[in-house]
Amino acid sequence: MGGGTHFWDAIVTITAGIALVAIVALIVSKKSQTPAVIQAGGTAYSSALAVAVSPVTGAVPQANLTYPNEGFLSGGGGGFTPDYGNGMFG
Repeated sequence: MGGGTHFWDAIVTITAGIALVAIVALIVSKKSQTPAVIQAGGTAYSSALAVAVSPVTGAVPQANLTYPNEGFLSGGGGGFTPDYGNGMFG
């Protein structure tokens, strides 16, 4: 009877593990942009909440898929700019 409980325990454990790794990476990285990451997380949460309540409110939520203050592959430090010269912790 408790088969569903094990499934949700596994999902919660995996999600918590991913969040823990992300938090540790933010703390130890010299290049982390912690405020921007927190803002992006808040935006994602509020977007998910807007989608969840849209059947009740009748509102049509607009997806905000941009990272705060940066564009993808922007080269401004916050986009995806691979750096192969300094090793893993350079």
